[in-house]
Order: sequence, then C-alpha cells, then structure tokens
Amino acid sequence: MKLRKGDPVIVITGKDKGKEGEIARVLPTRNQVIVNGVNTAKRHQKARKQNEQAGIIDKDLPLNASNVAYLHKGKPTRIGYRLEEDGTKVRIARSTGDVIR
Repeated sequence: MKLRKGDPVIVITGKDKGKEGEIARVLPTRNQVIVNGVNTAKRHQKARKQNEQAGIIDKDLPLNASNVAYLHKGKPTRIGYRLEEDGTKVRIARSTGDVIR
C-alpha cells in the first residue's frame, strides 16, 4: 500500500466524493484507510474508563484505499517509487515526478 498516515487525500467515489482529509489510520491487511472527517457514522458508546465520554458519537469508518487519491499541490495524483543515486527508495508523485516527503 502506497498511502501512509498523515497523507492528504481526496475521495474519488462514493457518498463522500470530493471531500478532502488527512489519513488518520491505515489498515494494510484489509486495504482500507480511515480519513479524518470522511465517511462518518453515529455510534453509541459506553464509557469504558473514568475520563471517557459516553453517548452518541461521530465515528470515522474505513474506506477502501482505491476510493481515495493522494493530493499533490491541490490535484489528485498517483504515487510511485524511485531509487535515488545513494540507494534510498523515495515516493514520487506520478504526475509531476516530485519527491513526496
């Protein structure tokens, strides 16, 4: 999976199409990502600890990784890899060839 926690993404299909957010969690075995503020549902939660809030909360649910695209300079792009001259492997934006973090 080429997406990582903290990557800015845009949803390209589904009910939240067009929404942007940052990846909060990656689930590589299920090929899913959780994006902050996208694909939310109301869930009833019981307080498990003393300082935990109980009640109806908004929870971000996982999306399939194929339904989101990486945002590079405000535009969706695919991610690739390149080996640098010193032997390090870096992620690149396919559209521009720029190195991503």
